[in-house]
Amino acid sequence: MWTEFVAKTTHRRGARVSDLSSSNPDWWRQAVIYQVYPRSFADADGDGLGDLKGVAQRLHHLAALGVDALWLSPFYPSELADGGYDVADYRDVDPRLGTLDDFDAMAAEAHRLGLKVIVDLVPNHTSHRHVWFQEALRSAPGSAARERYVFRDGRGPHGELPPTDWQSVFGGSAWRRVPDGQWYLHLFTPEQPDLNWENEEVRADFRTTLRFWSDRGVDGFRVDVAHALAKDLGEPLRDLGAPELSGEDSLPRFPPGTHPFYDRDEVHEIYRDWRKVLDAYRPPRMAVAEAWVNPSSRRALYARPDELGQAFNFEYLQAGWDAGELQQIIADSLATARAAGASATWVLSNHDVVRHTSRLMLPPGTDVDAWLLSGGHAPAVDESAGLRRARAATLLMLALPGSSYVYQGEELGLPEVADLPFEVLQDPVWEQTGRVRKGRDGCRVPLPWTTTGPSYGFGAGGSWLPQPSAFARYAVEAQDGVEGSTLEFYRRALRIRRKLLQGEELRWAPDSPPGVLHFARSDGWRCLANLSGAAVALPPGEVLISSGPLEDGRLGPDTTVWLA
Repeated sequence: MWTEFVAKTTHRRGARVSDLSSSNPDWWRQAVIYQVYPRSFADADGDGLGDLKGVAQRLHHLAALGVDALWLSPFYPSELADGGYDVADYRDVDPRLGTLDDFDAMAAEAHRLGLKVIVDLVPNHTSHRHVWFQEALRSAPGSAARERYVFRDGRGPHGELPPTDWQSVFGGSAWRRVPDGQWYLHLFTPEQPDLNWENEEVRADFRTTLRFWSDRGVDGFRVDVAHALAKDLGEPLRDLGAPELSGEDSLPRFPPGTHPFYDRDEVHEIYRDWRKVLDAYRPPRMAVAEAWVNPSSRRALYARPDELGQAFNFEYLQAGWDAGELQQIIADSLATARAAGASATWVLSNHDVVRHTSRLMLPPGTDVDAWLLSGGHAPAVDESAGLRRARAATLLMLALPGSSYVYQGEELGLPEVADLPFEVLQDPVWEQTGRVRKGRDGCRVPLPWTTTGPSYGFGAGGSWLPQPSAFARYAVEAQDGVEGSTLEFYRRALRIRRKLLQGEELRWAPDSPPGVLHFARSDGWRCLANLSGAAVALPPGEVLISSGPLEDGRLGPDTTVWLA
């Protein structure tokens, strides 16, 4: 007898949440959303850098794959100090990537193909080239221009010391001094000065940005560093008291909601204001928060219906290949989403982490930074075993209630390019950490579309990051129509998923074998994922899809199956 895990939501029973009609405001609740990193997706003009025309030309790939929406990482004007997340103008397109007309054409083509369009919004900081920051540098301390950012006098007899011990996520002090002696805050690179969200002009400008893209037909927003906007800027500024900690590592030192600059309670006022803007459209625009919080239950606050509506679940991404750990994370994540009236989110790879084809094969406790510095050789990763495990992880993810976010290239089974030469690295993490952390370039290498050519079909020329020769066997051309290929596996899984989805319930099976996750969804279809080292017997039922071959009717290690 099944024991039911309470994972129901207020979504009406039996509604097809994969319905993408414009009249369905809940299209996002169980959507499959494909992340496009524009500079690495497709290059239409042959300059080695991906662009919006390239995205438009390859949208048929996403439609054939069967995803519901694409999420575009930043395509705004940027000097690429942080891969496009240093934005110089929130309401324009980087000339190297195209024009607003190109964006409109791309969005129109996506909608013609039945794909929703989500864009990245980066509200915590601007580029140092933004007109506001350039004005601030020309203005005097205490001016209105500087009030849009976080400028402070330094400590020490001559103001020569940073105002606080706050550290940048990328290493070093989070403060940079300007020629007149003041310091400005940058929680990321110095080229990314933090905005002051206590300033009404900042808030009004982002309301304008939300309307600008919504008016152009954008269906939703992914909100970068959503937990960092509100800061305690009352004097004197508070030290963390542990300067060796940066980013979310320092969150546990403070009661929830009281950290000087992360996950403060006041941030939710901002998103309630945004929701009024987003709900003014028909259908309302969706939003999803990138919110690194502690404890994880605070993620539900960002996903409330009167705020962003959904938030990324990073615990799932960070989990090891362990059935007990994953089952607890799944249960907690569903409960957290239910508490918010939202749907859960699931993600295995993105533009910031080692691709899961490689990551899931690393032994528990592996220092990923050291592994990348070794070029992926210490320890070595068995690519075929990694692909088997990655496919199993994907089929498990796609069976869970909620939205699945797929990162470009994972449908090809791409591994991490861990052996990029040091001299080609672009990620600011490399230099800011004193060349101790190699950074995120290995998951951002441009996609292979064909088996030959100077960039495997990415563009007519080369690519801004070098592609390994092994990419030829992962290319779309090499897998298209090939039975058993990872590309065809994704296509089939997404076709079946779309037919099966009927609500947002999950029921765990009692007495599963050790190392096996076994649950049922609506209408009784089931998912079994074998994370153990031995084959297990399958219960009666029709096999709808398997991530790998069955072993005489038994479910082998690192394999997932869906049963009718």
